[in-house]
Amino acid sequence: MSTDGGSPEGQQDAVPPSVRAQLLATEHWGLLASRSTAQSEVLTRISMFLTFTSASVVSAALVGQATKFSDAFVLLAVIVLCIDVAMGLLTQVRVLNVAQEDLMYVTAMNRLRAAYVDLDPGVAPYLMAAYHDDESGSERTYFFFGNRSAFSHVAGSSMVFMNCANAALIAILSGLLLTLVGAGTTAAVIVGAACGFAFLAASAYYGYRAYAGIWSRYTPLSPTPRDGP
Repeated sequence: MSTDGGSPEGQQDAVPPSVRAQLLATEHWGLLASRSTAQSEVLTRISMFLTFTSASVVSAALVGQATKFSDAFVLLAVIVLCIDVAMGLLTQVRVLNVAQEDLMYVTAMNRLRAAYVDLDPGVAPYLMAAYHDDESGSERTYFFFGNRSAFSHVAGSSMVFMNCANAALIAILSGLLLTLVGAGTTAAVIVGAACGFAFLAASAYYGYRAYAGIWSRYTPLSPTPRDGP
């Protein structure tokens, strides 16, 4: 065993580039596997939520036909919708968490690509994904061909899908609650729509704050140069 007092910097320089590349590749594959697992899990959660909601609504409709849509049916529908909303909110929380985890994995893999470029600068022109671990780099990795609008990226996300689904359920539930206490149809529709839009706006605001907070607390190691790729 060597007993010389070599510095950590000298020991690091003595590591062959091939060994560093293998270590980086191992970490890269681990991140890819974790990202794939998270995406698969959240898609399964969304499918479970949609299946549960569809089955509960159909069941409530069958009960409504059997009871001729009496007051008892309205009470049952409120209970069913409360359960659906609870399931939807839990699913929405998980979707938001996975969205943040996905950004985490993308940023980590961008940092690894920066290490690849440090090992061999000649590979930089052949990397479609970004090798800068900041917000601009993550946007480049999510879409290689230029800049895609933020609206398109956000509006087509699973997060917005869940927000809209839960907003619709909350709107219907609010209207039914008013109907249950004797309010008219017009008032129930107006209040239900207002509650749905309020929930949608609150969810969008919370999601934006969570996204902005990530970048305000994070310090990249290889930020995108102002005149960079």
